[in-house]
Amino acid sequence: MRTNVALWWILAGFFALVGVVYTIWSLIWYGNLEWVGTVALFFTALMGALVAFYTGAVRRAQGGELPEDTLTADIDDGDPEIGEFSPWSWWPIVLAFSAAIAMIGLSVGAWMVPIGLGIFLVAIVGWVYEYYRGYFAR
Repeated sequence: MRTNVALWWILAGFFALVGVVYTIWSLIWYGNLEWVGTVALFFTALMGALVAFYTGAVRRAQGGELPEDTLTADIDDGDPEIGEFSPWSWWPIVLAFSAAIAMIGLSVGAWMVPIGLGIFLVAIVGWVYEYYRGYFAR
């Protein structure tokens, strides 16, 4: 991850340098400032700096390199408990279907959005309470 942080800082510096060169070139060539390219290049430099800062902050917060980031790590070096997932659950598919219906409703017809939201409510309640009924009740 250290390499990624350095590469993003280099990329941000490159776009800042290109933005300065582009600005000077447009002033010399056209006699005035060309706003679209200048703003786009400087915002690209700012976005690169933002990604570099974020990846650096994450690296500092996690305390250095993770096992996934080293080439010599084994699979079992970084296997923490992520959570409890139901491999038999159909509710995530229903949830995705409801989101698809709602998004299609935004582009095709607004009458489909309430149908998608209704299916969403049923699916989210079913997914949250799936351990309270049926074969897997606790």
